[in-house]
Amino acid sequence: MRQDERVNDPGLHPVPDPALMRKQYRADGLDESELAGHPMEQFARWFLQASQEGAVFEPNAMVVSTADAEGRPGSRTVLMKAYDAQGFVFYTNYDSRKARDLAENPYVSLLFPWHAVARQVIVTGTARRTGRDETAAYFRTRPHGSQLGAWASAQSSVISSRAELDVAYAELHARYPEGEQVPVPPHWGGFRVAPQSVEFWQGRWNRLHDRLRYVAEADGSWRVERLSP
Repeated sequence: MRQDERVNDPGLHPVPDPALMRKQYRADGLDESELAGHPMEQFARWFLQASQEGAVFEPNAMVVSTADAEGRPGSRTVLMKAYDAQGFVFYTNYDSRKARDLAENPYVSLLFPWHAVARQVIVTGTARRTGRDETAAYFRTRPHGSQLGAWASAQSSVISSRAELDVAYAELHARYPEGEQVPVPPHWGGFRVAPQSVEFWQGRWNRLHDRLRYVAEADGSWRVERLSP
């Protein structure tokens, strides 16, 4: 059945036309004079605003895009768990597709899609594994169930059913009940993405958005450039 047939059929709900979906974004913009001297300081400002009073659902959720050695891309949503002057940190199974991609090709893109406040932060950079001490320190902060989940899931691999995963989790829960220390999986850990560019995107009326991008210079400083929307 064609889309126009669905729309005209009184027994069916109309199918929304994405071409007609439009929102006007905020009037106040982003000026070069407002930016911090370092992109991670500017990120901290925006992250605080996105986190206040539930302005954005899961403001630490970011889309991580990787590519394998042959250039085939992949994207997925991951939770950022730390950030500092050196970059952004997330954790994963080192046998997952994204980790295998990063082992072959360390270049990565991060996207923070803060739609509720008409903002985006777009990062390009390179990823390297965090140290085991840093990984272990974070692993200890995870809820007990999440610690077991890191063992139960062979992330990105094909499994026969949901039951297979549930059985694996139940066996681990019996072995490490609540209150029992769960060892850090050797195949699990963090990546720190060191930024080479960080773009701050502010939605504006009439699609004339503000886009200010920090670009790393060879001497360690940052150049700021404005991009046309």
